Amino acid sequence: MKPVLVLAVAVSFAVRMLAADPVPLFDGKSLKGWDGDTHKTWRIQNGVIQGGSLTTTVPQNEFLATTRSYTNFILRAKFKLEGTEGFVNSGVQFRSQRIPNDPEMIGYQADLGDGWWGALYDESRRNKVLAKPADADLGKPVKKNDWNDYEIRCEGPRIRLRINGVSTVDYTEPKADIPQHGRIGLQVHGGGKTLVSFKEITLEELP
Repeated sequence: MKPVLVLAVAVSFAVRMLAADPVPLFDGKSLKGWDGDTHKTWRIQNGVIQGGSLTTTVPQNEFLATTRSYTNFILRAKFKLEGTEGFVNSGVQFRSQRIPNDPEMIGYQADLGDGWWGALYDESRRNKVLAKPADADLGKPVKKNDWNDYEIRCEGPRIRLRINGVSTVDYTEPKADIPQHGRIGLQVHGGGKTLVSFKEITLEELP
């Protein structure tokens, strides 16, 4: 084996050894380690985190967020998005922060919803889609009204999103002043009769 190849293999092995094992962010029983509106919006139902309602319009964006911040990681979660009326949308915030005295969060969002599946949105900051699948591919990997897998991988300025094993975004942040650390948040978007569910939420920290 050539010396350069040996070095590459050794470095790859070292990185894998440094990475932490995946840990659950939700124990299926309590919202320990999370904060948000648990009186009207967020609750636990049969071991699943649920936000919103199919009978009442969600009045504004609401977020359930981890109390801890993370930098480099692989976040995995199962989600199900349902809706009966209005703008049915959700998302997973990451490398984000809460805005003081406001229900909003600021930071990256892995989007969910028709026309937005698998897109990377910059919530309450640049307020625009940073990257998304080609229009013809939007929603292709998604099982509507059923459980789906979301994977969010952050390594330095590079962000990769996958739904059900299908890559939707591979984005590298060009701006050096954009924070590359922050909290994880689950969103239910205002303006629709929307019910979003999350389970099996795990995070593997990377070097």
